[in-house]
Amino acid sequence: MGIIETFVLSVIATIGTTSVLVSNILYLGLYAGIGLGASYLAGQVSRLFVQKPSVPKPEDGSFNLKQNVPSLPIVYGTVKKGSDYVFLEEKSGTAYHILVWCGRRINNFTQHYLHDEKVTVNGSGVVTSPSHFGSNVTILSRRGLNAETAYAPVVSAFPTIWSNNHRGDGLASVMMSCRTVSQNDYLDVYPSQMPEHSAAGEGALLYDPRKDSTQAGGSGSHRYDNPNTWEFSRNLALIRLDHLTKPYGGKLSYADMYMPDWMNAADVCDELVTNRSSATEPRYHGGIWFRANNDATEVGRNIDEAAELVVYERPDGLIGVHAGEYVAPTVRLTQSDIFAISVDKNRRKAATVLAVRGRYVNRSNDYVTEDAALYGDPYGIVDDDSERTRTFDNICIQSHNHCQRKQKLTYTRANARRVQITADYRAAKGVTYSRFVRVHWPSRGLAEAIIEITSGVTRDLRNMRISFAGILVSSSLYDFNAATEEGEPGAVIEPAPDSGVPIPVNFSVSIETEVVSGGSTAAYGLATWDFVDDSLIYELEWEPTDGSEPARSAFSTAGQIEVRSSYLADGKEYKFRLRAWGGGSKSAFTAYQTLTATADPVAPGPVTGASLTGGAGEAEFDWMAPNSANYFASRLYLNTVNDFATATLVATEYGAAAANDARTVTGLSAGTYYGFIEAINSSGVAATEVAAGSAIVT
Repeated sequence: MGIIETFVLSVIATIGTTSVLVSNILYLGLYAGIGLGASYLAGQVSRLFVQKPSVPKPEDGSFNLKQNVPSLPIVYGTVKKGSDYVFLEEKSGTAYHILVWCGRRINNFTQHYLHDEKVTVNGSGVVTSPSHFGSNVTILSRRGLNAETAYAPVVSAFPTIWSNNHRGDGLASVMMSCRTVSQNDYLDVYPSQMPEHSAAGEGALLYDPRKDSTQAGGSGSHRYDNPNTWEFSRNLALIRLDHLTKPYGGKLSYADMYMPDWMNAADVCDELVTNRSSATEPRYHGGIWFRANNDATEVGRNIDEAAELVVYERPDGLIGVHAGEYVAPTVRLTQSDIFAISVDKNRRKAATVLAVRGRYVNRSNDYVTEDAALYGDPYGIVDDDSERTRTFDNICIQSHNHCQRKQKLTYTRANARRVQITADYRAAKGVTYSRFVRVHWPSRGLAEAIIEITSGVTRDLRNMRISFAGILVSSSLYDFNAATEEGEPGAVIEPAPDSGVPIPVNFSVSIETEVVSGGSTAAYGLATWDFVDDSLIYELEWEPTDGSEPARSAFSTAGQIEVRSSYLADGKEYKFRLRAWGGGSKSAFTAYQTLTATADPVAPGPVTGASLTGGAGEAEFDWMAPNSANYFASRLYLNTVNDFATATLVATEYGAAAANDARTVTGLSAGTYYGFIEAINSSGVAATEVAAGSAIVT
């Protein structure tokens, strides 16, 4: 074996677990290395030392990226993420944002968010919920078809820099427009300032060989060379197949794939399993997003790990995959086939894992990364030398049941016995393309033992030997009883709705008076309410009920529980209401309270010497005005019965205090009339009425 091949095998033998290892095998061209030659293999090895950006965590997509020409984002399955800005301009008080959510065609946007608030849009794209946005925000979207359509509002507003040719072909994007509102309403409409858009959506369409009638065992219209025939899926095997055939992934072609393996893996991923709620869900479904310049090996490793896939190269040079299931070994090694064996019972306390902590992306909780229930018992053995917990974290997993199944596998593999074997090439050559091997050496405690291969397989062609390492597992490796093993996930914490600034409590308004210049009095409204917090100020608004004046308002100072209006027109009816302000935002108004402004609440004295004299179609009132400083006028009433309550006001006579006064009322029908006189002040406050007697009108 040459130096290059020996070096590569040693490198691979030092990195990772099963899925990590075999993913790297594919990228390094291990199995095809000898046939491809040293120059190719050396080039692949050099890629190990090229630093590429790490795959972003789900939380890394919680904001929109503003930078020059970011690497394209790729979305598989369902995820929630922000976007990359490609346009941001303002015109006539409206800001226009165009953001790219995915660098290839997607199936659909399922939910839009503005600052993590779920929003509802109507058929025109106008945000209708939450209601505080009013109709000021519009969201339009494009799925990234081969020939897309430019956003008409942007073309109309900026025809010189954005035309109908700016279509965004192949880019799933969103246009968000936000209108400016008045300063008083700004924080009510935009409580978190300019909206920050993010979206949940169904990512790339995927080729499914099971739905391709040109593939053996397939049936349907899918064709790998026609993406328009593909469909959306969260199946992790199909996601991995797509990733391997893309420039940002394995850079292979579909013709390089051994489709029967991939079809079986897809079937395994679609198998239904029962979760702790007695509902069913697919065995290995999930989602992931990353950028085109992220490390393709790391992306593949996450997908492989989530779906328990092992990608490998077959003897015929095609790329196959071992599905996430137990398959009875086809290779059986006995003592006579084995040259050397090492068995580590893995019973050291320091290496014992008592429990596994898992983290997954919870789709039902807006794609937040959460902790799953512990698998195992971290306090089962009181010994500080033990590794009490090990953390399992995979960004592709979006189900608690899925995460728990992976936690169990992590726990099992961490505590399993380990073996290293060197065997005869002729008996063990199938190991190179296997995931499980059967070994029978009873004296070493391996009676028909099943070994899961966890290392690179070293081929020593000079001595015709094969070496590998693995762990001892059982045929029930993937068995899982959700009722007893899944545990209870943490409760989903529902964010408390923002109730905004509280509406004033126990609002009351009264008409008060005070003496102004010249000794006269003026009326004003005085509002009071219950104290809530020193940070709040209150706005009292008032206007005449007849609409003769515009509404006016006055503000309290912080910490006060009353505020007064300006002077009111004497005798006019007003309506009052109150609202609170805090942090630049305001509450709703209270209901109106209606009061009449009264500058002088003290009635003058009653008139004296009142009399009524009849005539032809008329009656004459005579009286002496009261000697009151606030006397203003007298109201004259007539009735055909001796009852003031049902009398009719027929005239108002203005005059001086303590003066004799008279007034003739004409246009009366013949009959007997009873008169009443009521003295009033300038605010219309009346003294006790005085009867003027009766008179006959002819």
